[in-house]
Amino acid sequence: MPQRSNFRSVVLPAALAALVSVFAGVASAQNPDSVRISTEQLADGVYALFGEGGNIGLAVGTDAVFVVDDQFAPLTPKILAAIAAVTDKPVRFVVNTHWHFDHTGGNEHMGQAGALLVAHENVRRRMSTRQFIDFLKREEMPSPAGALPVVTFTDVLTFHINDGEITAVHLPAAHTDGDAAIYFRRANVVHMGDVYVQYGFPFIDLSSGGSLDGMIRGVDKILGLINDSTKIIPGHGRPADRVALRTYRDMLATVRDRVRKQAAAGASLARILASKPTREFDAEWGKGFVKADDFVRIAYAGVPPR
Repeated sequence: MPQRSNFRSVVLPAALAALVSVFAGVASAQNPDSVRISTEQLADGVYALFGEGGNIGLAVGTDAVFVVDDQFAPLTPKILAAIAAVTDKPVRFVVNTHWHFDHTGGNEHMGQAGALLVAHENVRRRMSTRQFIDFLKREEMPSPAGALPVVTFTDVLTFHINDGEITAVHLPAAHTDGDAAIYFRRANVVHMGDVYVQYGFPFIDLSSGGSLDGMIRGVDKILGLINDSTKIIPGHGRPADRVALRTYRDMLATVRDRVRKQAAAGASLARILASKPTREFDAEWGKGFVKADDFVRIAYAGVPPR
């Protein structure tokens, strides 16, 4: 039986590097003058907003202005200004794709501005209590009451607005235990939160109930809902298509399967790392804060016990 390494200790060097990256983003958000919010139209009435933190989805129509994620609190005035450049209607709904601070930081301000906050029930649960993101060595204290989702769901939630449907779909145990993809059906656009990212190997928050298996299942679920014309908003990075999402999925599955096969044969973590199971993906996917060896350790943490 392979001996499992303690995940907290084996990823510490990368976690320190991750902290540098994360807090650089927080620092920029705390100086909002240095951040520019840009807007890209993806379909009739549907846009992506880019700034500092997770990408924002925006849908406007005859009924309501609908927003997905809201980055950091100091950026709220700029985000609202970017929305106002598209529509003069107020934001009615904000849906969070998961609980992390770079996607929910503006919740309280958005709620104060009149938006109804919506998320999976695990998002509210985690935001309501102290959390510790092990990989980042970052403690998160409970959010203010005004930042918490007012409406929560468990599996699927559909908004019948703007002459169509917007559906939030829970993707269990993926990036976290509260991930949701938001599918703008009429526009054929989906926001995947951090279940799909383009900064490199994905960060999977094991301490928040995430798993590599869940990431793959989540991507498979979305691949089954969309078509080749669908535009995809990742949690971080540029809009993509179904081909890019499938390429990402195949990378995740290839690494998982290689790690699992070696672990089942009795290989130690050190031996698996030495075999470089990410080798052909490192040039493209190893450029982010999650390095190749860290991603292998994440995959190893999900190996079923023998």
